[in-house]
Amino acid sequence: MSTPRTATKRSTARPDDSPFDFNLDAVEAEADLTPWMVHWDGRRWEFEHAQALDVWGLMESAEQGDIGATVGIFRLALGKEQWADFRKIRMPQYKMTALFRAYREHCGLAEGESAASSGS
Repeated sequence: MSTPRTATKRSTARPDDSPFDFNLDAVEAEADLTPWMVHWDGRRWEFEHAQALDVWGLMESAEQGDIGATVGIFRLALGKEQWADFRKIRMPQYKMTALFRAYREHCGLAEGESAASSGS
């Protein structure tokens, strides 16, 4: 019987001018991240572009299902201060549906596409 050969893993040293494989600091948005302005209840509201939202907050919201994800997107897009005021206003469901549809369109997201997705 012959003894099976085992492959040895070789470690390749990185040259000093190449200390990483991917520079995330150099990545820039492919879309124009202009905030979205909405008029509601006599006030102007500024929603941050969906592609600029913190992905960790989006993923936590997505764990709550579709409604939780939608609420999470708007909570993050408005920021703490605006969200607190926005949340005080009674919101009929048909208006929330229209708001989300228009926000998704502004951000260039297809129907059913998550704000956390790459969009590509």
